[in-house]
Amino acid sequence: MGENTSLMTVALAGLAGTAVLAFATWLASLARRDASLIDRVWSLCILAAAAMYFLLLPPQAVPRGLCMLLIATVWALRLSAFISWRNWGHGEDRRYSQIRERNQPNFGFKSLYLVFGLQAVLAWIVSAPFLAGMSAARELNMLDAAGMGLALFGVAFESIGDAQMARFKADAANRGKVMDRGLWRYTRHPNYFGEACVWWGLWLMAMAGAGWSGAWAAVSPVLMTVLLLKVSGVSLLEKDIAERRPAYRDYIARTNAFVPGPRRGEPR
Repeated sequence: MGENTSLMTVALAGLAGTAVLAFATWLASLARRDASLIDRVWSLCILAAAAMYFLLLPPQAVPRGLCMLLIATVWALRLSAFISWRNWGHGEDRRYSQIRERNQPNFGFKSLYLVFGLQAVLAWIVSAPFLAGMSAARELNMLDAAGMGLALFGVAFESIGDAQMARFKADAANRGKVMDRGLWRYTRHPNYFGEACVWWGLWLMAMAGAGWSGAWAAVSPVLMTVLLLKVSGVSLLEKDIAERRPAYRDYIARTNAFVPGPRRGEPR
């Protein structure tokens, strides 16, 4: 009972970490009139929760916890820097502008719970593998190696995909064209596929430390995969793109949406 209570206290400290960072970003969003600032710090909210767990949990799980924290740091800083660079000078993202329009008047106050509070809670849920893995005392093992490999592969895969898309968009000759080169030749969303790999890999590390008692942390990769496929990722981005860009319909017909694979209708 005492151990469960202690673990709950640590979990709530993680939630406090995500909430404080989200609240500070909300204050900045009021001054900037830009609720999409949350996208720049969301990965940092998860990192804040992971750091809280690492600092507050008993030291017996330090080797695994340190490995997980290093992966989280690389992933979070890379993603935050990339989104900040990509969105710099463009104002509020149109998705958030639409939310703003639907929730007038007083969207500034409403965004505290509609946008920033919600994102803080989601970040806390996604941080579950860190809580499970960092609280486990088992020595590092082969499942850790598999999970670490999958997570690092995911970070590399999404980083390469983002870099390839950035270079493509920077070339004026590609304006109006569909990106179907590099990793984008085999999946329409290599960044999302890589992101999912990160969280399934971290969950494997949690399982390596906690065994089946850590299975509950699967809520993290399951939630991330659903969000990437059905909510804020593939479905949202492709909702009307095929209507606006006919060439994208052909790209959809030939290319997997998520898991990389050979292109359809081409000789192998």
